[in-house]
Amino acid sequence: MKRTLTGEALSAEILRIHPDEPEPDRVQYVASCIRGGKVVGMPTDTFYGLAVDPVNLRAVESIYEIKSRLKHKPLSLLIANLAQAYQLARDIGTCFDLLAERFWPGPLTVIVKASSRLPLRSTANTGNVALRIPDAAIPRAVVGALGLPITATSANLAGLPECTYAACVRDQIGDRIPLIVDGGPTGRSVPTTIVDLSGGDGNWQILREGAIPTHAIALALQDR
Repeated sequence: MKRTLTGEALSAEILRIHPDEPEPDRVQYVASCIRGGKVVGMPTDTFYGLAVDPVNLRAVESIYEIKSRLKHKPLSLLIANLAQAYQLARDIGTCFDLLAERFWPGPLTVIVKASSRLPLRSTANTGNVALRIPDAAIPRAVVGALGLPITATSANLAGLPECTYAACVRDQIGDRIPLIVDGGPTGRSVPTTIVDLSGGDGNWQILREGAIPTHAIALALQDR
């Protein structure tokens, strides 16, 4: 917890950004904060998340400390386009292409084998990476300005509810992070569906059913 010289807890800066038409100067400011190693709370299309540069290992460690999160749990990454997915992953197959075409941008997280571009620590030493293109303009704009993916773990303390608005993030962890982007309420209040494709050979597994039902995933993959 950060405190002033008088012992008072510091509160995060709140930065309002338009959810549909993010102001470029504000997006650049957020990107510069992330580039400088800071942890930023911001909205996605499901919940508010914590964004850092995933190749800055000190920033990644900060997320685990802020959330009191177990360090064997990998962090998912938000990307802006499919080209970034191919840079961050390896051995991508037909299943990935079918799911990306059908459900991105949207509330689907896909786990694939990570490329050597990502430090092993950023994958929680699993060698896999969880990727998503969110259906939300703010994080996509920040990724574009940064030129890198950003982490997307939910902006809440372990064991407490996920946040769908900025004030919730402030109340839970506003004394632990320097900046919260207020983009209004998120579009959904259910988590992403997580599909694991890291087994290769066309194998897939639902690790968490969320906004996209299992039958929709199966339907999208039936013609692979």
